[in-house]
Amino acid sequence: MLTWKNVIDFAVNGNPEPNRRVEKTEAEWKSILTAEQYRITRKKGTEAPGTGALCSVYDAGKYSCVCCDEPLFDSTIKYESKSGWPAFTQPIAENAIKYEKDVSFGMVRVEVMCNVCDSHLGHVFPDGPEPSGLRYCVNSESIKLNRN
Repeated sequence: MLTWKNVIDFAVNGNPEPNRRVEKTEAEWKSILTAEQYRITRKKGTEAPGTGALCSVYDAGKYSCVCCDEPLFDSTIKYESKSGWPAFTQPIAENAIKYEKDVSFGMVRVEVMCNVCDSHLGHVFPDGPEPSGLRYCVNSESIKLNRN
């Protein structure tokens, strides 16, 4: 189980190797994503709180990257964080997520990205529920639910 210490270690010292890599040109990304998906995943945007289609969905399944279809989160670790974005306590695998220090907007945060295609997902915070204490705060536009 990943902890905040692991997250910081990855952000500072490097991320685990992904299972595979997917790289496309900007034109290729634009051709397969909606304008909003592109803005969020490729340009590090965010959706307004409470507006994401997956905020209040708790169906069984796996959440994968909207860009490359890599499995990222399982529905069993999704929870209502009252943050306005889908929230998870752990990634599906240690090497599914890439972590980078983010100092935009005058604050220090840890950005989370798909480790396969570098798609911006959101941020992770150390204020989640036990046992991990993590809250992966993810944009709905950056993930899709593959129902069981």
